[in-house]
Amino acid sequence: MNNSCLVIGAGMTGLTAARVLQQNGWQITVLDKGRGVGGRLATRRFEQGKADHGAQYFTVRTPEFRKLVSELEAAGVAREWNLPNSEYPRFVGTQGMSAIAKFLAKGLNVHTNERVVKLTPNADGCTANTEAGNQFSASKIIITAPAPQAVSLVEESELILTSTELNGLASIGYAPCLAVMVVLNRPTILPFGGLKFANGPVSWLADNHQKGISSPQTILTIHASADFSRQHLEEPLEEVGARLIEHLQEWIPAEHVVSFQTHRWRYSLAEKRFPAPFLATQKPFTLLFGGDGFGTGNVEGAFQSGLQMANHLLNQ
Repeated sequence: MNNSCLVIGAGMTGLTAARVLQQNGWQITVLDKGRGVGGRLATRRFEQGKADHGAQYFTVRTPEFRKLVSELEAAGVAREWNLPNSEYPRFVGTQGMSAIAKFLAKGLNVHTNERVVKLTPNADGCTANTEAGNQFSASKIIITAPAPQAVSLVEESELILTSTELNGLASIGYAPCLAVMVVLNRPTILPFGGLKFANGPVSWLADNHQKGISSPQTILTIHASADFSRQHLEEPLEEVGARLIEHLQEWIPAEHVVSFQTHRWRYSLAEKRFPAPFLATQKPFTLLFGGDGFGTGNVEGAFQSGLQMANHLLNQ
């Protein structure tokens, strides 16, 4: 079990780390509490279309990420999205952002619907116990869940971290986001397919049809601002969704709305991040923490976190 790793979380960070380690001969198991892979690389299907309701696009700045994106482009999984006023090229999943995660997960041993509730040290490393009553063991552990969830798991497992390590995890702060997917009965005239708002309750509006992932149906994605999301996070989703749609009646006339769904992201954007791409501990087994709350953040930062954790284990 020396070259085995259990990865908790099947988002960009976890899948990247798992993929690199497996390519180097490691035995990998990925666990995720959700029904599918991707985390905030999330796409929801409707009867005649799809909508990205988590990450909307990603930029490319580093050569390592550029290499992966070239692979995604060659496979027809990602393409450039020419939005204005961007210093770096922006990319989207050709069939939705979740398709990128599914591509990364190919060939990996991934178990979904497995919420890890406790980590127990053993002679060779660690055993993860899940809510479903299953156990998975490995010599190394990578946790990519949002920092508050990672800290809760550490506490439930009665693992002892140093005050510096705990303070580092506690320093990470996230903004929530309420996301609304709106099905329309006609096309929109949204410029470029995506529109940012500097003020007010809405921060982002996108047309998934113009984006190229929803055909023939027009489905819009609304992201509420961080302030609005904090104020209304626990309110009934249908009520806050209707309020956001009403605010955008210039772009979304009520008579064109067929239906809508609202999703609550508690940990959407890492506003305060740990400065390094990951945090490594030895308490009492090799345990690494990473994700988009580490390093530069966003999709590329999540990739870099996973890559750097894998390289750290390979170089030990």
